[in-house]
Amino acid sequence: MSGGSERGAAAAPAPGSVPAPCASKVELRLSCRHLLDRDPLTKSDPSVVLLQQAQSQWVQMGRTEVVRSSLHPVFSTVFTVDYYFEEVQRLRFEVYDSHGPSGLGSQDDFLGGMECTLGQVRRVSVALHPESGRKEREGAEGQGPRGPGAVSCHPIPGSSVQIVAQKKMTRPLLLKFGRNAGKSSITVVAEDISGNNGYVELSFQARKLDDKDLFSKSDPFLELYRVNADNSEQLVYRTEVVKNNLSPVWEPFTVSLNSLCSCEETRPLKGLVWDHDSRGKHDFIGEFSTTFAEMQKAFSDDRAQWDCVNTKYKHKKRNYRNSGVVVLAGLKLHRVHSFLDYIMGGCQIHCTVAIDFTASNGDPRNSCSLHHIDPGQPNEYLRALLAVGEVCQDYDSDKRFSALGFGARIPPKYEVSHDFAINFNPEDDECEGIQGVVEAYQNCLPKVQLYGPTNVAPIISKVARMAAAEERTGEASQYYILLILTDGVVTDMADTREAIVRASHLPMSIIIVGVGNADFTDMQTLDGEDGVLRSPRGEPVLRDIVQFLPFRELKSASPAALAKCVLAEVPRQVVEYYSHKELPPRGLGSLPGEAGPRSSPEDARQGGCKQAAPTASVSSTFGGP
Repeated sequence: MSGGSERGAAAAPAPGSVPAPCASKVELRLSCRHLLDRDPLTKSDPSVVLLQQAQSQWVQMGRTEVVRSSLHPVFSTVFTVDYYFEEVQRLRFEVYDSHGPSGLGSQDDFLGGMECTLGQVRRVSVALHPESGRKEREGAEGQGPRGPGAVSCHPIPGSSVQIVAQKKMTRPLLLKFGRNAGKSSITVVAEDISGNNGYVELSFQARKLDDKDLFSKSDPFLELYRVNADNSEQLVYRTEVVKNNLSPVWEPFTVSLNSLCSCEETRPLKGLVWDHDSRGKHDFIGEFSTTFAEMQKAFSDDRAQWDCVNTKYKHKKRNYRNSGVVVLAGLKLHRVHSFLDYIMGGCQIHCTVAIDFTASNGDPRNSCSLHHIDPGQPNEYLRALLAVGEVCQDYDSDKRFSALGFGARIPPKYEVSHDFAINFNPEDDECEGIQGVVEAYQNCLPKVQLYGPTNVAPIISKVARMAAAEERTGEASQYYILLILTDGVVTDMADTREAIVRASHLPMSIIIVGVGNADFTDMQTLDGEDGVLRSPRGEPVLRDIVQFLPFRELKSASPAALAKCVLAEVPRQVVEYYSHKELPPRGLGSLPGEAGPRSSPEDARQGGCKQAAPTASVSSTFGGP
């Protein structure tokens, strides 16, 4: 369940249809109260399964950690879900008493479920039936979260609320046939993180904690809370348990600034240290308070430690100082910048158009040729050039396109060239706007002899040389888009793969548009559709920089659909490149103590709009008590 992800469970959009719009991101945090106790000797060990409906099927999107021996669990797992305003996104939360160390056993006892939609939440009654292989047993109310699920929802008329606006929703958990699971309830807290601007890596350790165990040392773990505007406390993260150790070193973890402090660095934070108890009755060791701003300053001054104070002891013991010390051992802030941040920061997008002049296109004098010139009817290349070029033009700051050709014999010696300027000016191959490219193409066509083969590696390498020069500036100042129009599969596939792998390290993206009715199946390998593209030597691309589109599927599409299809992946690719290079937008240097910019895997994947079906991602924890 990676974060992001493309919404890949559904069928691909029909040709000419508009892809799903870009999603907002919503974080969901869960807690439960008054759960049923299914264990005879101890309390239940609950976890929650999140399912989402896609094409009438329930798909498991993730599962929280198991909170041992607790009827009132607060889960530290955070589900990150793509939110689409115009879609009805049905969610189901199922609570299980987990058995076994992993909490994934088939004999887990069902404790109740709740079904709702992400955007619009109604009061619902959930009836659970033994469908899809789900086993039910009387007395235990069913067992095992196996398969795509078997919950059917029977809405009860009532007022509706927006979970993304309400932010917090509490609903009863229901058993078979809509029966209440006692007083059990589940609370879902939702936060929009679309404006999230960073992640922070934190690592904590402690020294000389109080010993709460009689025959051994404490088993400490740390909980970090954010104090909300209404003074409620929201669990941000729960560390793993360090056994038998009064000076524990907890594993580093990463949280978004939105999760940590709602992107308000002066928002109060609270840390609580506990001695873990296997029965769920954890002993309180102490707590400390801080803010993220204070954490940053203290860490930069090498004074990032806080007394771990137990207020009960403080009031009772005259000479009490603390119950140990908590130390911030590591802090690294990663700012996340959007595609728009880079464009508004002055990053220029330079477009190069490359046109296939190989003989496989047909004699231009023949009306069947893809290059046929008919004053009353533009040929396939012109139609593709105009449709796609108009979109790309909006991304080109000076509206000047480099226009190249390949696969033709060109004057004066009529030697085959695979990277010639179609305006025949090798010193300045740029044309004024897309209309300038069209005029240069029309003037060029009668002067060249269509030939072959279909080699595109030379043009990729030519643009890559310009991008390499830009890379050496060390700034997010110029990004290159190469638009290749071709009628068939490239001949120099091995060299093309090698060139693409090299280009994946540079500020560069490649859009290939297939013109005509050829079989473009092999071209999908360049788009990484069959896996990660590799060079003939086996080296993988650093980034996915290629998008292939058959124009025949776009000819009837609206301008909006073309815009989304053609440039769907470019924003993601731009952000991915500059994040990898740790280059902020121009004019935004890194602040003291910051790492360079970074995009999470979910953000990188969602930078464009290439999506098809609902997905969610989990950012979570190293387990937890």
